[in-house]
Amino acid sequence: MSKNILQQKIEKLHTAQKSLSLMGAAMRNTVLQIVATLMKEQREVIFAANARDLIAAERAGLAKPLLKRLRFDEQKLISACDGMLQIVDLDDPIHQVRLQRELDEGLILTQETCPIGVIGMIFESRPDALIQIASLCLKSGNGIVLKGGSEALATNRVLTKIFKDVSNAVFPPEVAGDWIHLIEKRESVAEMLNMTEYIDLIIPRGSKKFVKYIMDNTSIAVLGHADGICHCFIDSSADQELAVRVTIDSKCQYPAACNAVETILIHKSCAKQILPMLCEALEAKGVEIRGDERVRDIVLCTPAVEADWSTEYLDLIVSIKVVDSVEQAVNHINTYGSSHTDCIITKDRDHAEFFMDAVDSADVYWNCSTRFADGYRYGLGAEVGISTNKIHARGPVGLEGLISYKWKLRGHGQIVEDYTGPDAKGFTHKDL
Repeated sequence: MSKNILQQKIEKLHTAQKSLSLMGAAMRNTVLQIVATLMKEQREVIFAANARDLIAAERAGLAKPLLKRLRFDEQKLISACDGMLQIVDLDDPIHQVRLQRELDEGLILTQETCPIGVIGMIFESRPDALIQIASLCLKSGNGIVLKGGSEALATNRVLTKIFKDVSNAVFPPEVAGDWIHLIEKRESVAEMLNMTEYIDLIIPRGSKKFVKYIMDNTSIAVLGHADGICHCFIDSSADQELAVRVTIDSKCQYPAACNAVETILIHKSCAKQILPMLCEALEAKGVEIRGDERVRDIVLCTPAVEADWSTEYLDLIVSIKVVDSVEQAVNHINTYGSSHTDCIITKDRDHAEFFMDAVDSADVYWNCSTRFADGYRYGLGAEVGISTNKIHARGPVGLEGLISYKWKLRGHGQIVEDYTGPDAKGFTHKDL
């Protein structure tokens, strides 16, 4: 059975990745450095392509949160390029020895890091996500198949071309620009999700419905999160000004982000003091407030319904609930949250430590904005996404989340038979 064009390209990418994984870090870093420089030099070309995407998306009625993610401006360009250079400065994540152990004299076992292989990235809107995943995959020796949303096609084409052009100029022919490929047709996604022979990991970035679709329609391992229902809990001993400052940033700094707060919980003992100040600050930012009955006894706002506690608004809307204790706050978060990022604001160290231990989320904070849940801000250089998985990577996924490991055993003719039976040799199991 003959292979179609997409299958041929992915097979070629799969082969190129094997050579990429054997290449020294210096050459991979060189490509990243040149790409970062070239993107700044070609900013007008990139911005023009993004402007075309934005005009088409607005005419098509793309939702406001997605339009915000689609916009690729000077600030996002600088951040993306800084992230690439930060990745360059990180140690090479592959071919690193994590463990070395003598099983017996002359029989040495090592655990060494290696790339996962070929990553399939499916994402909506955000062109900067393409830069992050491509950079991290290149640094970690992985190949990357990209499928961006049609709304960002012009921008994604320009960005991918820069990576390809630089790779073609720097890498040897067996790798060249074949380690990266941009899929443009929507119907190719289903085909991509069935490429178990060539693709080792799928990373989706987008809405809950979108991520769930990906998880339900592939047997390839999927890394990601389905929701970003994040919380701020203002405890009884919270400093009022600090609480308002942190909560406003968590909600309003970038409402369309998956780490923006969607629900605020307030301890009953401080609700009357903090709620008026907090709601005034939220309303000044244009936030619609939905409160439970106890909240509405203190301030005027829209009634919150059960569905609000499990809704990711990705907009200037927030739900607020009054709780009786830190334990009740934790229970609410573990019941309605998405295991993404949650914060406690308190002066009480014991309450803070209990909260951070008891909340079952990838990121748990004390007295700081949930918006810090980001690979760049963590010093990871960038991120391919934020994972709420408990196996493999969790939280912002940087280089560590894109590597696996292999066991290497070096011997001199040893056989298992010598270590079995009544006269068996013993293992030394000595860490070296």
